[in-house]
Amino acid sequence: MRILVALILILLVQSPAPADAGAWPRERGTWFVSSDMRLSWHQDATQRVSLMPVSQYYTLYAEYGLPRNLTAGLDLGRSVSGAGKTIAFLRLPVYAPESGLKVALDLGLGQIEARPVMRPGLSLGFAFAALGRKGWLSADAIAEIAPVSQHTDYKLDLTFGVDLESGTKVILQIQTGAPDGFAAFARFAPSLVMHIGRNRLLDMGVMYGLEGDDTFGVKLGVWQTF
Repeated sequence: MRILVALILILLVQSPAPADAGAWPRERGTWFVSSDMRLSWHQDATQRVSLMPVSQYYTLYAEYGLPRNLTAGLDLGRSVSGAGKTIAFLRLPVYAPESGLKVALDLGLGQIEARPVMRPGLSLGFAFAALGRKGWLSADAIAEIAPVSQHTDYKLDLTFGVDLESGTKVILQIQTGAPDGFAAFARFAPSLVMHIGRNRLLDMGVMYGLEGDDTFGVKLGVWQTF
């Protein structure tokens, strides 16, 4: 997985990377690729026996715009339960006016811990302009359904983002989940996304558990479209 992420970062070509995923369809014939590294430590200093993180993982996410406003994608990384995942998905906009609320449905198929899963999802998005700034609000919900074990995990991410005059994006996100058989969790995950070259952005953020998660962490990633 680490080698795959490294190769993607090396081979990416330069192109613009918008922040509007989820409810917004990918433009036909274009790619969006992101990869990141996430490290976490205990919030309670008495539980930290060294500077080594208690968890670390890497993600790779890709989207490609198809005809009829369809978006195909690949999601590699960590599931709601924390296990490794490999999921391919197809997203269909069901309500996409030029302005106002947008709604999209997606269906993913793949594996979590080498077990088959089906992942239906619902995305809501709303773009706005206020005080000379462009921004967006979004809600992205998924259910990871494992038919063999009959377990279902749920996740909901709520995001507020705004584009600054410099081109930097400020993103505030609440990540929530309800893994089957485990306590539900919620964490706060703000980040800054800055241009580091033509059509390439650097995503730097932190994560802090609010409920059902006693860790804090950092995230470093790259966004790219072409």
